[in-house]
Amino acid sequence: MGMRTLEEIKEEIDALSERRIEVMRGLSEGFDTTLAAEHKELEEQIAQLWEEQRTVRAMLRFGDRDVIIQKARQEERLSRAA
Repeated sequence: MGMRTLEEIKEEIDALSERRIEVMRGLSEGFDTTLAAEHKELEEQIAQLWEEQRTVRAMLRFGDRDVIIQKARQEERLSRAA
């Protein structure tokens, strides 16, 4: 799985948010188990997308997480050896 762009993630968040608004309007008219389940699923998907967006932003700003950890471990070993 390749890394998606921030724009792609934002577009998906926007689309799911629009659907969430529609579902919430439907729920405001009366409780519906199907709409309630969809609302819960939409909330989870949106939360995952926000997490993905944070990860991509961090990677763009600081670089690959694994490389950063590897460098930190090397520096720690060097400081212990000194």
